[in-house]
Amino acid sequence: MQFFDDSLHPENMEKVVITVAPYGPEWMPEDFPEDIPLTMDEQVQKAVDCYEAGATVLHLHVRELDGTGSKRLSKFNELIAGVREAVPDMIIQVGGSISFAPEGEGEAAKWLSDDTRHMLAELTPKPDQVTVAINTTQMNIMELLYPEYLEGTSLANPAYQAAYSEMTVPAGPAWVAEHLKRLCANGIQPHFQLTGMHALETLERLVRKGVYMGPLNLTWIGIGGGFDGPNPFNFFNFIHRAPDGCTLTAESLLKNVLPFNMMAMAMGLHPRCGIEDTIVGQHGQRMTSVEQIQQCVRVAHELGREVANGKQAREIYRIGVQYDSIEETLLANGMAPNRKAGQKGVPQRG
Repeated sequence: MQFFDDSLHPENMEKVVITVAPYGPEWMPEDFPEDIPLTMDEQVQKAVDCYEAGATVLHLHVRELDGTGSKRLSKFNELIAGVREAVPDMIIQVGGSISFAPEGEGEAAKWLSDDTRHMLAELTPKPDQVTVAINTTQMNIMELLYPEYLEGTSLANPAYQAAYSEMTVPAGPAWVAEHLKRLCANGIQPHFQLTGMHALETLERLVRKGVYMGPLNLTWIGIGGGFDGPNPFNFFNFIHRAPDGCTLTAESLLKNVLPFNMMAMAMGLHPRCGIEDTIVGQHGQRMTSVEQIQQCVRVAHELGREVANGKQAREIYRIGVQYDSIEETLLANGMAPNRKAGQKGVPQRG
């Protein structure tokens, strides 16, 4: 991304798009009963509460009545329909793993099969986005979940810790290409969840080959355990390399969430919060998803940035937009064109 002398002035920035992940699939309801919705009505109401607090993107997972993460597409259809009716302007972003919880104590934590995840493109009503990982990666979420914050929760169980520490994100080349094809064919926008520079580089190659032709909405994930660590230099290097025309959201864990959200908003980028990312504030206190959204809104206002409403967020994310060619995709995302046959040097934009 390119920054000019006045790029940090709020009047030259887009409005803030706040993403919230309020369903926290790694936690059980008893870990935070004040904020983990269980019934379908509660899960829909959680989306309403988050939207009213200022979040315009809902990162969606679904629970069964026993508190476990749902793997049933019918439950996803039910929640999407409920949210769409209750807050029609909210961007619904389905978490592409569906559920990564272990089935039982000591069992491996794993994502669903490739075929099942492809079926997210067939959800009815369709979501606005499905998150898509690039490159198969280790996802040891336990690496940065410190014991003092897990005491008294289900994740204090050594068997669950062992299961989650061995989790991987399956996102090989064939699966990614097929998944993008199915999502785009059904008018669902991928939101790319990128674990570091290698994932960004692979995504650029996919764009330059025409495997994906659409807007680039990206989330940088600094959670360690196989992803980038929560080091500001990792984040800033990613920002430096990200295309000028993309949207970029910061994501991290626990007490790293607020600092990265503040950095992102100060630079004209976007924050993500919610109990999937942290259940504690900077003083170690329990903090609900709504409270985290309200905190982001306060920080945004202190920085002089306005918070986008649902319709404005859809415009910023270019929801519903696809492109007809590689050249159009590169231009719209602020990327240099591909080199023509025999062309020397670096191709110029324009």
